[in-house]
Amino acid sequence: MKGPTPPPGRADGPGRPPPGPGRPGFWRSPLRGPWLTSVFGLVLLVGVVLLLVTGLLSYAAYNPDLPGNDTTPDRGVLGFYLFAWPTDPHWLYRLTQGVHVTAGVVLVPVLLAKLWSVIPRLFAWPPLRSPAQALERLSLLLLVGGALFEFATGLLDVQLHYVFPGSFYVLHFYGAWIMAGAFVVHVAFRLRLMVRALWGDGRPPGVWRTPAVRTRAEPPDATGLVTPDPAPATMSRRGAVAMVGSGSLLLLGVTAGQSIGGPLRATALLAPHGREPGGGPLGFQVNKTAADVGVRARDLGPAWRLVLRGPGREVSLNRSQVGDLPQHTASLPIACVEGWSTEDQLWSGVRLAHLAALVGADPAGSSAFVESAQPAGPFRTASLRDNQVRDPRSLLALRVNGADLSPDHGYPARVIVPACPGVHNTKWVTRVTFGAP
Repeated sequence: MKGPTPPPGRADGPGRPPPGPGRPGFWRSPLRGPWLTSVFGLVLLVGVVLLLVTGLLSYAAYNPDLPGNDTTPDRGVLGFYLFAWPTDPHWLYRLTQGVHVTAGVVLVPVLLAKLWSVIPRLFAWPPLRSPAQALERLSLLLLVGGALFEFATGLLDVQLHYVFPGSFYVLHFYGAWIMAGAFVVHVAFRLRLMVRALWGDGRPPGVWRTPAVRTRAEPPDATGLVTPDPAPATMSRRGAVAMVGSGSLLLLGVTAGQSIGGPLRATALLAPHGREPGGGPLGFQVNKTAADVGVRARDLGPAWRLVLRGPGREVSLNRSQVGDLPQHTASLPIACVEGWSTEDQLWSGVRLAHLAALVGADPAGSSAFVESAQPAGPFRTASLRDNQVRDPRSLLALRVNGADLSPDHGYPARVIVPACPGVHNTKWVTRVTFGAP
């Protein structure tokens, strides 16, 4: 009996592929085909767009066009969309970055399943058949490489495990744009095929009802995903989708609590641990301790001074004098790029707008350049926009939840700003310079 016709580019003959994964019968799972690949592709289409949007919002939240904030100074046109990051709602960054990190973790099983479903195409023979196919394969190489790089570096960052050959922010930023470009090209080539496989005449009949014992390979087509020599199915297609979905739900359950908070915080098994300094008013998570960044006790002792600079005026205050200034409170969270956040904490201190007025700066129209006692590091300084300075909830905080700050929480004084990435809520503040926005 004559077998099915091999898809184009996979037949024996003068262009016969070498032994190994390029051979038509090497990949034998009957589950591989346009339908299963399209299911995972549809999830990734939505998920990757969500990751790209929230990731770009995270970059905008750093106000990278302000002095000292940009770790990617050569971004050029890639920063075309930047805008002044708002301070309302005060939980905005907690939401966007929590969604970004949680979605990234949840999509890992889907990404791996999609790569498994299309692996025959990675070894298609001959490798290049036309200019259009060459462009598609290049986009596929960039997409797969970019996705693996972005997910790997993101997962390492979530665990505060910085083993990158350079700055995470630079690598992740440029990696995201490479992946985004390849993603757009790939979708342009494959969207029509995905729609046909899921809702058109390419959909296998009764796919959601067919058990493993009756699961058969799809008819061969030009995608090259369907094996010409299928092995017996050990799982149905609905079982494969359920298995991947269950893995994603499990990861959701052990990740989301680090940004949602409350009782779910105890379920965040993938969150960095050992960074909650006990109970009481100071018992909420820190990212970097004073010892981690080299801040010494003598840097925070009686000799500490807060230096304020403005248009033609400079003021130096000790901690007692800062405490004598009008004190205000604000209930704000801390949210970090790694995806974790605290619940709202009650901070008390001096409004940044009041400090600006002390040195002759316009409280309603001044930016702030904040410097820390931290001796080195990419985020020893941070710049805040004028809308952040004038917000009445933006404080140079001395206390939190009724207690003096601890050294790990930024004693003698730290910045706290609504909707601001945690790394710009500078700790161990020594100098603030106010100027034109």
